[in-house]
Amino acid sequence: MSAQETGWPATGRFRVTTAPGGLGLVQDLLNTLAPEGSAHRDLLADKASAQEWADATARQWAAVTGGTAPHVLVDDEALARLRAYRARFQDAAIEPGAGEGPPGEAPLTGEAALELGADGQVRATPQGAGWRRLASLLLLAAWQAQADDLRRRLKVCRNPACRVAFYDRSRNNSGVWHDVRTCGNTANLRAHRARRREEAGTSAT
Repeated sequence: MSAQETGWPATGRFRVTTAPGGLGLVQDLLNTLAPEGSAHRDLLADKASAQEWADATARQWAAVTGGTAPHVLVDDEALARLRAYRARFQDAAIEPGAGEGPPGEAPLTGEAALELGADGQVRATPQGAGWRRLASLLLLAAWQAQADDLRRRLKVCRNPACRVAFYDRSRNNSGVWHDVRTCGNTANLRAHRARRREEAGTSAT
């Protein structure tokens, strides 16, 4: 991995493949959540840890994209919003294309401006300040990844106790575990034991 790839503060804890460009910001938000029973902590557990993460992830986003790092002051509102975006992105990564969410659940929004540059190219630029600017960056990154057919490669581990976000670079986009040696082997062992118990029960009857 390059220095930029390992520079995401949350994702860098798990030694997983990083999403390209700005999509790494979405992955990093997802990876602020700690797997159950791990030594890692939830980086959005309180305002202090969330502030530390927001500062570091903004710097890394700027290093990767060449943009200007937004300054986010994490107050109670910002913390609640960041957690809400994390939960919504995680739901989408667990069940991509599942359709509409629960009835009455409002969409999470961000502001952006469309610009026609002197080179004739149309670009979307983030708007807002503080957490609103960060939300705009997250949504623009996800939108661009959808347009490039890359967002489907950003996944969370199938192990429900893990849910580490990883970028699947396999040719057929078939990865389901963030690490086949840990979560994958554990799941396979459980399935094997379940089959053995089922076979034992069948033979006993």
